[in-house]
Amino acid sequence: MGVIVMTDTTDIPITQIGEYAGECWGADTKDHEKNYKRGLDCIKCNHGRTLEFPQIYLKISGYSARVIRELYTHIGGSPTRLQASTRYIDYGRFEYITPPSLQGPALELYQKTMKNIADAAQELESTYGVKREDAAMLLPLGMESTIVIRTNLRNLIDMSHQRLCARAYWEFRKLFKEIMEALAFYSDEWKYIVEELKLFRPKCKVLGYCPERYSCGAYPIKGEAQRDEFLNDMIRMMESITSMKDWVDAKTLEKAASEE
Repeated sequence: MGVIVMTDTTDIPITQIGEYAGECWGADTKDHEKNYKRGLDCIKCNHGRTLEFPQIYLKISGYSARVIRELYTHIGGSPTRLQASTRYIDYGRFEYITPPSLQGPALELYQKTMKNIADAAQELESTYGVKREDAAMLLPLGMESTIVIRTNLRNLIDMSHQRLCARAYWEFRKLFKEIMEALAFYSDEWKYIVEELKLFRPKCKVLGYCPERYSCGAYPIKGEAQRDEFLNDMIRMMESITSMKDWVDAKTLEKAASEE
């Protein structure tokens, strides 16, 4: 259950970035310390292409087919993936995700519906001889699924901008936070990327404002942010003018006093 970082994932992503970037500059790429420093510089200077070198292999389970389908929309950097088949695997009593918003009678209806789907799929196959691959058409998006995926650092950073947003679907936010925790546990360099460099963050923290039409309120929306920046600039300018006037007045008084 959850997110597992597979051993094919590099454990020195920062050093790897620096080593490959060093080839562009004819640098000494045999020195690991220099590679590490060069990698940090690439990250801090936002040399995005270099972030595509660290490959990340993940096994994700215990999440709905729905959120896995949304994960597929992040295609930057040519990721690849394999998902548990609905054609060959027996999902007679499939596990499913229950949204925390469901309570009381709504929860009972949801659970009853899931049981009815499972019963119907089994009956189609056992009683009517329907092929499993056809009976599986009944399976819901809320069913748990397993996926193995290869992606890269740059793609994950971009994904975080969308999926750590407070308006993103709760299950995807949960998934991405678990990915961050798993990477931080995998190696020291990944922990530094996650906890110190803080490369994974919602887009409002990158932009300094919220580009969404319906903001959660954590950051001002785009127009308000620009207005506030303009007003702050005006305030600073007026303060500067006032300071200059005070300085001129002081010099004038000083000169008048010396002439008396």
